[in-house]
Amino acid sequence: MTVSLWQEWTQSAQADYFNLVACGIFLIAVVHAFSVFKISAYTKRWDEINASSFSQSPRKRITSQVLHLLGEVEVVFGFWALVLLLTLIFYPGKGWGVMIHYLRGGDVHGADSAPTSKFIEPIFVLVVMVVASTKPVLDFTSFLLNRLVNFFGGSPAAAWFVILTIGPLLGSLITEPAAMTIAALLLAVQFFVYKPSVSLSYATLALLFVNTSVGGSLTHFAAPPIVMVAGHWGWGLVDVFNQFGLASIFTILISNAVYFVFFRKELLSFKNKTTDVPSLQSPAWLVLVHLGFIAAFVIFLTNHQLAYILVLFLLFLFLLKLTRGYQQSIAWRSPVLVGFFLAGLVVLGGQQTWWIAPILVRLDEVTLMISTIVLSAFNDNATIAYLAAQVPQLSENTSVAAGLRQAVIAGALAGGGMTVLANAPNLAGQTLLSKFFAGGVSPIRLAVWALCPTIIAVGCFWAVQCFF
Repeated sequence: MTVSLWQEWTQSAQADYFNLVACGIFLIAVVHAFSVFKISAYTKRWDEINASSFSQSPRKRITSQVLHLLGEVEVVFGFWALVLLLTLIFYPGKGWGVMIHYLRGGDVHGADSAPTSKFIEPIFVLVVMVVASTKPVLDFTSFLLNRLVNFFGGSPAAAWFVILTIGPLLGSLITEPAAMTIAALLLAVQFFVYKPSVSLSYATLALLFVNTSVGGSLTHFAAPPIVMVAGHWGWGLVDVFNQFGLASIFTILISNAVYFVFFRKELLSFKNKTTDVPSLQSPAWLVLVHLGFIAAFVIFLTNHQLAYILVLFLLFLFLLKLTRGYQQSIAWRSPVLVGFFLAGLVVLGGQQTWWIAPILVRLDEVTLMISTIVLSAFNDNATIAYLAAQVPQLSENTSVAAGLRQAVIAGALAGGGMTVLANAPNLAGQTLLSKFFAGGVSPIRLAVWALCPTIIAVGCFWAVQCFF
């Protein structure tokens, strides 16, 4: 007897009503995430009205700080993850022990599951972002990109195209968080300083997000959705490149070309503010050491060695102290907030399997890809990939299962730029570039401009799957 989707959802909800509670908290978090633009605008007006009384009223000052935090998209999922954990503590039949077991990687439903760390990816993202934001890595990457920009004429338009092409593809070597950080920093100083129009600004941010999401898929250790499933499904470097690498390169080149033609008049109107091509300022040996740390973090991530990542990060901080003459102050805010954001997504997303998995197993390849894109807009694509890896039917050694695996990851990659929630590194890009968007980044405008490159990505993944 075939069980309908609604019946399966009902059975899961009745088996443990905490499933409904967790789903409700998750949906509130999603609504909150899409409301931060309005919350920020309200907070700004509230501060203007009450600023004169802050010194006399600590309560108003605290209220202002709370509103500012609730208006930060980076804080949203971490905040509601804390709400979920508190609810788990006080929920009948659960309690403190169940909450601790869940944080360690166990199940909240009483199943005898082997705990595995939930937070290795958030910590990995944090430490890699810190390393990628150091002066030696930025000098090296900027040197390479600037050489390419100069080779293609050195204009702001050339900088725009090169950064949005090579920057995301570097994510396959230095990981997506690092590529996003470097590309956003370079766009800030080599493109956004020319004060582009609102439309071009959003188109650029959308390209950065979509390109970075697909650009990390040339290897098996860079894109979060692939990292989450590569070991489970036995994918190596060649497997990932054959399935997604070529399509990702086509996606980036075609998307950039389409938007370049669309905005060609404005892009070509920008004039260089400087003709100097910066040289590599950091010592070569120090650059190699920093890149070596990133490579070591990748190796430990692949082997799920969280303790080694933490120990190695402490050694890296010691290296920063020893070489402080070659370093600059680290901007901790962005890496910490992104790590907090992704940790919150992991905590909340871990309780959504009961309603997402039944959807995935009922879809064919095309529908599954489209559905994954939609789901990725509201839940980090790495979480969607992780949930897909838990579905037994997708792990079978059949051609049908192989097609479904490829479809779900292609959808996660293609949909990774639709919203800031869709891919964890997006938050780093938005944090670094939000100052160039009056009133903050609008989720609706971002989604509109991301739609075209997302469709191009879907077409490229489909074409490569059919003809190569």
